[in-house]
Amino acid sequence: MNPVSPIRKIYQGVASRQQMFRLFDRHAQRPDRFEAEAGALYAGEWFEVGRVEHDTMLDILPPLWMRGEMFALREFLTDSVTSVFYALRIDGRVRYFHAYCDLNLPCSPIKMRDAIIERESWPVRAMTHEERLEHIWSSTHDDFRGYAGKTWPRDQQGKRTILVYCRGRDTTIKLLDQLNDLEIAAKLPVHLRDLPEVVAA
Repeated sequence: MNPVSPIRKIYQGVASRQQMFRLFDRHAQRPDRFEAEAGALYAGEWFEVGRVEHDTMLDILPPLWMRGEMFALREFLTDSVTSVFYALRIDGRVRYFHAYCDLNLPCSPIKMRDAIIERESWPVRAMTHEERLEHIWSSTHDDFRGYAGKTWPRDQQGKRTILVYCRGRDTTIKLLDQLNDLEIAAKLPVHLRDLPEVVAA
C-alpha cells in the first residue's frame, strides 16, 4: 500500500527543528517498513523550514551536490530518494524548504523547486483538502495515528488511520481520507481552520 509520489505540501507553516526531524520520517509506523520499497511514498513531499534548520543541514555533511539555491544530502533515504534543501526568493524574501526528490527522475529537484514557488506564490492564503489531511497526519502524535490492519476490510488495509472524538461515542479510529469537514476542522490548529479551501491545480 506504499505508492504515492505526486508533489505535495505536507505541513503548513515553518517547521521547528523538532518538527523537521519528525517530518523526515513521518511514515515510520507503516506496517511494511522493512519489506516494501518506500521511495514513491516519500518522493514529492515538501515543507518549509527556518534558516537555522536549513543551514544546520548544510553543515552536517558535505552535500552530494550544490546548485544555486539548492543542495542535496549525501545520505539517501532509499536507493534514489534523498533530501534536497532550498533557499528560494518568494514575494521578495528568502524562504527555506525541505523536499524529498527521486534523483532517478530527470530534473526532479528543478520540478520540485518550481512546484514550491508556484504553491507559495498563491495570491490568497488557502489550503487544499489534501493539504489539510497531510497537515493533520504530520502534526498528530504517533500514539493517535496508524495504519489499518488485518481486522479492517481488505481494500482498506494499509491505509492511514487517525483517532477522532465522536460525540456520544467517545473516540474511534477512522481512515484519514474519510474524515468529514467537522472532524478535519477539529483536528486543525485554530489559525488554519478558517482558511479557504481550494482545488489543487
